[in-house]
Amino acid sequence: MSVAHQIVDVLVSGLIAGLSAFVLSAAVPRFAVTIGVILASMYYFSRNPWGSQDGDDINHQIDDLYDRYLPF
Repeated sequence: MSVAHQIVDVLVSGLIAGLSAFVLSAAVPRFAVTIGVILASMYYFSRNPWGSQDGDDINHQIDDLYDRYLPF
């Protein structure tokens, strides 16, 4: 995995954390950031964001998407 892929993974994780914390802040304001960080960590550390049995296929699709749009 290249550095560019890792940087995009961090950015996607940040978006997941920020958006989920923003959305959840209306329902559970005390735990919105915690839940957002947990969801972002699940994505970043597993690259299998929803826990499906097709983890390798999802990772290959994400890598192919990165290869298609990242210049390096």
